[in-house]
Amino acid sequence: MYKLTLEVAKILLAAAERRSRELGLPEDIAIVDEGANLIAFHRMDNARIAGIDIAQNKAWTSVAVKTPTSDLAQTALPGGPSFGINTTNQGRVVILGGGIPLVKEGMIVGGIGVSGGTSAQDIDVANAAVRAFESLRDGDGPQIGAMRSGSVQPYGQGMISNRRGWQ
Repeated sequence: MYKLTLEVAKILLAAAERRSRELGLPEDIAIVDEGANLIAFHRMDNARIAGIDIAQNKAWTSVAVKTPTSDLAQTALPGGPSFGINTTNQGRVVILGGGIPLVKEGMIVGGIGVSGGTSAQDIDVANAAVRAFESLRDGDGPQIGAMRSGSVQPYGQGMISNRRGWQ
């Protein structure tokens, strides 16, 4: 079983910050483990204070709901199968783009959450960390594994319970 370490989290933070700087955005960036517990957090200079909580909750949501947060935006609309999901878990579920689970060998091993730009910009910055994670190697072994990048496509067929209307 793969364990997301602080060392790896720092690499992911650096990749996300690099992309954020390219876009000229001050971002808040959070990395959580497979239990959605915070491993590392980085607040860039001039990033919004409100983004601290939002970034951490985007990362938490991506692991807790097992899907990129951007995928929840459409299903959480009035009349949608997940309408109201953002009011659950003491309001911790975030339906804005920028939270993406980190996956290795089909298992969620952590997540990233980014806040500070538009949803599209936050997704872009989070995907920079996802690409960095994909490029890492586990020792001398194979590449760390396939990830799902935040998109509007459902993540992992069958991974989210349809009994609750989640997709």
